[in-house]
Amino acid sequence: MTNTVRRWRLLVGLAAVAAAGFGGPVGIPVALGDPLMPTPPNPYGPAAQPAAQPASQPASVPMAPPLAALPRPAAPVPALPAPAVVSGAPVPAAAPSALVPATSGTLRDYFAAKNVQLEPQQAAGFTAFNITLPMPVGWTHVPDPNVPDAFAVIADRRSGSLYTPNAQVVVYRLVGQFDPKEAITHGFVDSQKLMAWQTTNASLADFNGFPSSVIEGTYRETDMTLNTSRRHVIVPVDGAAYLVSLTVTTGAGRAVGNAPATDAIVNGFRVERPGVTHLPNAPHGPAAPAAVQPRAGIAG
Repeated sequence: MTNTVRRWRLLVGLAAVAAAGFGGPVGIPVALGDPLMPTPPNPYGPAAQPAAQPASQPASVPMAPPLAALPRPAAPVPALPAPAVVSGAPVPAAAPSALVPATSGTLRDYFAAKNVQLEPQQAAGFTAFNITLPMPVGWTHVPDPNVPDAFAVIADRRSGSLYTPNAQVVVYRLVGQFDPKEAITHGFVDSQKLMAWQTTNASLADFNGFPSSVIEGTYRETDMTLNTSRRHVIVPVDGAAYLVSLTVTTGAGRAVGNAPATDAIVNGFRVERPGVTHLPNAPHGPAAPAAVQPRAGIAG
């Protein structure tokens, strides 16, 4: 039995070789457990393999280009609520433009250039408007020929100073056409032309509603240094206009001692339309009560 099996295996091996010589198997089974014989080399090289045919593809269909990305709409910005308007609420008025002081030309120069005539007024019988000039204790009315066109002059003759402290008021009726706001910008120039003038305070703010200028400082007169306060007021009333000027002067060496009286005059001075009742400010020094006059005059 052993020989039979060996012969059978030999026959199978020969059959496999024969099949290989004819180019392929002939359907003879080969035992999986047996070793395979090596295939003899092909002197003509490996058989040519047919070219691989590409897989059939469907006819190409034109593709539409990709759609451009649409811009994303911006998020809506919420509208700010309009400021609430209160019915009947007063609308704030625009701030008036600040006046610029003139650098040349006194008030007289300005009026002369505008052909405006200056008519001096007297205190007696003057009723166009009210002028209040406080009278400090110890001060009196004095005639002063050194004040041209004086409306009123008061002074402290008991001061014992080389220079007598005094206050002067001059009033002119202005005949002609001019701009009061423009004119008052020249109110500093007359003081600035004084010898060795030094300004300590100045303003173009209105005075009781009238265009006005006020300037304070020191200047030299002969061998003395004087301290002075000068105010100009332009008063339009009844189709006319008036220039009212107050000058309060004292020796610089006695300015501190005279301050209560001079401050009472400067702070208590008033220019008002007829019929206006105004309580005077509390005096800054010894001064007589300054009642409002029914017409122009001197309080005291």
